[in-house]
Parts: sequence; C-alpha cells; structure tokens
Amino acid sequence: MIGFFRQIFAICLLSLFVTGIAMADMPIAAMNTEHGLAIKGYDPVSYFTTGKPTLGLAQFSTTYKAATYRFVSAEDRNRFIAAPEKFVPQYGGYCAYAISLNRIADIDPDEWAIVNNKLYLNNNVLSQTLWSFDKSGNIVKGDRNWPLVPKLGEPMS
Repeated sequence: MIGFFRQIFAICLLSLFVTGIAMADMPIAAMNTEHGLAIKGYDPVSYFTTGKPTLGLAQFSTTYKAATYRFVSAEDRNRFIAAPEKFVPQYGGYCAYAISLNRIADIDPDEWAIVNNKLYLNNNVLSQTLWSFDKSGNIVKGDRNWPLVPKLGEPMS
C-alpha cells in the first residue's frame, strides 16, 4: 500500500512539473490571474453558497487587490464587496498543494476545498488528492511558505 501512495505522489509531482510548476523563489504576481481575472473568471462566492464552482459574468464584477473577480449575480458581488477576505482563495489563488511544497503552480477551478471557511484551489485531480490526504498539515506548510514567496512589486529580502 505504501508503494501505491509513493507512486501517486510521484505521478502528482510529475504532473505539477508538466503543467508549469515554478520554484517559489522566483517573484510572482501576488494574485494568480489570467487576463486580469482571478480564479479564471469563476465566482468565489459560489464555492461557499452553492458548493460548486460557477463561471461568473462580466456584468457582475469588481476589482480587489488588482484582480478582477466575476460573479453569477449582483447578490454574490455584493457579498464579496462586503467581506472580500472571506471569499478570496488562499495563497493568492495558486495551487495549495504546490505552495505546501514551496512551489508555484496554476489552478483548475474545479479542484477545490473549503477548510475552516477558507477556499483552497489546486492544480489538478492528483494535486487535489494528495493535498486532501493531509489537509491540515498541508495548510500549515502552505501558511508557512506563502508569506516567504517573493511577490512582484515587493522588495526582495
């Protein structure tokens, strides 16, 4: 059984490299965006209210910390504006599993979890699976690593 988990771990690490993982010591944007859109245009509030990722609409959008968030409704947008930190994904919207390994990787909005009322996104199903084996431990590692990742526009230590 241990060999099986090692094989899954190796496959996941390989998949992170193939999908564009970077070392966490290279400066990155503080918020993972694609064409200026956070979460690839998905509504962050929908993860909490409907329990599934839902693509937002351009007419229901707002900007927070230089990233544009889209929502499925004015109600979701207003909830976000009232308490953005409640809904923004952790680790700037980068892959939670990669951050736990002190790496950077993009996300798939369909690979996610809410833990202690916080949204965590992952790169793919394997990253999500491995991250889920030890959510609390990976969150501790991610919380330790994320502040140390150099962000563009921040002074280098």
